[in-house]
Amino acid sequence: MTTNENTTDSTSPASGADGTTKEYVHEHSPRLAWAKHAPEVYKAMIRLDAEARKGVDPVTLELVKIRTSQLNHCAFCLDMHSKDALAAGESVERIIQLSAWEESQHFYTPREIAAIELAEAITVLTDGFVPDETYEKAAKLYDEKELTQLIAAITVINAWNRFGVSTRMVPGHYTAGDFK
Repeated sequence: MTTNENTTDSTSPASGADGTTKEYVHEHSPRLAWAKHAPEVYKAMIRLDAEARKGVDPVTLELVKIRTSQLNHCAFCLDMHSKDALAAGESVERIIQLSAWEESQHFYTPREIAAIELAEAITVLTDGFVPDETYEKAAKLYDEKELTQLIAAITVINAWNRFGVSTRMVPGHYTAGDFK
């Protein structure tokens, strides 16, 4: 996750499947380049992200980051983590199904489901806490070190999402692997 200041002021034409040209909505501008104005915070986030991802399965990590970004409506992070997941060999089908994972659990392993469910509980906090059942399900499938790292990774992507959404970071310009 980083800022990208490449924006376009004009509408972008695109060819449809039938050969017709469509005009897309103008790309919005970011509100501010937070990493530029708070470089030490940004560097600390990069370090925190690197530490949080240690020991977390990379596929599970990307699934969690995508699902969390869906819940937080962070288009920039959705763009980034979907591209990173695809570049790492993740299937389009599994990425698409994340928004309806409860109805399509057969696409995921039990550990991935537990991680996705935990990510939702930590992200939404609708009831003000992570339900015991959700935590216990994850705790049965992850040892304490893994679970701690997973919780840290979920917390970090939530923080990135809040930077992205509040500053209106622009999706679409990220290239897979740019910020690994």
